[in-house]
Amino acid sequence: MYVDSHCHLDGPKFDSDRDEVIARARQSGVQAIVAIGNGDGPEEVDCGIRLAEKYDFIYATLGIHPHEARLASKAVYARMEHLAKHPKVIAWGEIGLDYYYDHSPREVQKEVFLQQMELAAAAKLPMVIHCRPSENSDNAWDDCLPLIGEHWASRGLGGILHCFTGNWRQAKSALDMGFMISFAGNLTFPKAVSIRDAALQVPHDRILIETDSPYLAPVPHRGKRNEPAFVIETARKLGELRNLSLESIGLQTTRNFYKFFKLIETAESKVAAP
Repeated sequence: MYVDSHCHLDGPKFDSDRDEVIARARQSGVQAIVAIGNGDGPEEVDCGIRLAEKYDFIYATLGIHPHEARLASKAVYARMEHLAKHPKVIAWGEIGLDYYYDHSPREVQKEVFLQQMELAAAAKLPMVIHCRPSENSDNAWDDCLPLIGEHWASRGLGGILHCFTGNWRQAKSALDMGFMISFAGNLTFPKAVSIRDAALQVPHDRILIETDSPYLAPVPHRGKRNEPAFVIETARKLGELRNLSLESIGLQTTRNFYKFFKLIETAESKVAAP
């Protein structure tokens, strides 16, 4: 059993076969999916909610991605404040900083990040963090982690570093602030040495797995459209690294997911994880 803790099923890449993709995930043993509520911008922050209303095993987030931070407005914040009360919304995100593409000015990204921290705190929701530095620099991490430390950590709500791409030092900093670390398909890429090094050291009860579909399809599907069923390959690589079976990693990360989000476990997930 597995949980895809982060995917984007709302976009046009799934328009032709979305229901079939979700069915394949279930057939592969994926018992829960988190649909990220960014869409193509602030007007679509309910996209995850729409999927969660259709499928009882799908949960939702909402938030303004750093790419679209320049489009934030008081009206959007007010709408998100209302949507955050939806019973299927379990986190605020993905939010954070992206200095790789710089689609929004960095100072605007920081302002919108901080504003959403306030909204998430008011809603008592954990955050899902996107942090991508510019090429050959840790600058986004050097801004993101201190902002979390100063403005979020003391609230006790924690969050997830999604699709972790940093090193062990950065992972340790987030762990110390109550965060989970989520690994995606890039864990399987040959050059992802620092990611695998961090994956070896993160405590077993603080790890999650995800696909970030439709992006970052893992080996052996690399180059294809990613989908939730492929989360098994990330689990497989994580098991190889930690000398654990695929089933053990599936059970552990599933239990971690339900525990962190304080969700009622299914009968299958109550099987004792090693």
